[in-house]
Amino acid sequence: MKRIAVFPGSFDPVTRGHEDIILRALPLFDHIYVAIGNNAEKKYTFTISQRLQWIEEVFAGISAIEPAIYNGLTVDFCRRVDANYIIRGLRTSADFEFERAIGQVNKQLYNHIETVFMLTTPELSAISSSIVRDIWRNKGDVTTFVPDKIRIPHTK
Repeated sequence: MKRIAVFPGSFDPVTRGHEDIILRALPLFDHIYVAIGNNAEKKYTFTISQRLQWIEEVFAGISAIEPAIYNGLTVDFCRRVDANYIIRGLRTSADFEFERAIGQVNKQLYNHIETVFMLTTPELSAISSSIVRDIWRNKGDVTTFVPDKIRIPHTK
């Protein structure tokens, strides 16, 4: 059986932390979907097409990584793509508590799913999409916080 994983998120924007987790997870799985969840209730800073493009650029040439967009429950997307693993990055103990609860609910919703927690590399643990967005909104330079292959201009 192939080991197929989903790394879900809003990736608003994708950060070096996301990139690091995905690349470190690559040897563990045969295929990883970097899946952008589309929540109609949430206001995003960057369009879903821009976020998808960034993920495509960051992981271009890595056939085991597939960018995707989905609506609805992550476990339903996992069923559709035959994934048995969800990858989640942990920066803090608060992340663990939040992700643990979601992982337990996902297990109840789809018994075949396992959540794999990966610790963020220490030097990247302070980076989050919300911090990057705040720096960007205030016209700061975000290049040290996002993957080398992407540039986020200060105009939308």
